[in-house]
Amino acid sequence: MSLRRNLLLAGFVLVGSAGLAQADMSATTATDIEVRSGPGSEFPTIGVATRGSEATLDGCIEGSRWCRVDVNGMRGWVYAQYLSVEQNGASMVVQDHRDDLGVPTITYERTDSVKTGSVQPGPDDELLGSVDQNGGNVVAITPPGEIRTYIDENPVDTVQLDDDVAVGATLPESVEVHRIPNYQYSYVEVNRQPVLVDPGTRRIVYVYR
Repeated sequence: MSLRRNLLLAGFVLVGSAGLAQADMSATTATDIEVRSGPGSEFPTIGVATRGSEATLDGCIEGSRWCRVDVNGMRGWVYAQYLSVEQNGASMVVQDHRDDLGVPTITYERTDSVKTGSVQPGPDDELLGSVDQNGGNVVAITPPGEIRTYIDENPVDTVQLDDDVAVGATLPESVEVHRIPNYQYSYVEVNRQPVLVDPGTRRIVYVYR
């Protein structure tokens, strides 16, 4: 049974660390975003919330970019960097100002009384390699502007992989990376996000947001 199927079959419970008395927060989507049934790219997409949609923000997971919202009749999970909250007349991105905005911290825990322990990936699952502490000694780079121009002018098919796309993660060998002329790093699009990759180690060194 694949990782994806195990995750979908398991029961889940949402726990709010801020308590039941925490008031809901109003947020706005900064772009068109996919709403997923759980906090991870392995969960199926419920639908798409268009840019400028009004959303009710329940809270975000500690140490993660995933937040749970009610938006356009859908209840699901989205990335914090695509949500903004109005405060004192200014629009503030949730990812950058979680503490300032007082966004509640919530957790998402498996409750599976039959199967315990970690879920192992199946042979058909493709996963990003884990990110070691400090990014596995990978230093995030700052690419020149012309690199993004080249990527935009030479689009490639997106690759769908489980787990968040992050600096220091390792791409599976099955993922083809594409050279950039006169530049030491290659590129690929993962989960609709262009990333720069060290072709020698296949480690991600930059993620375009």
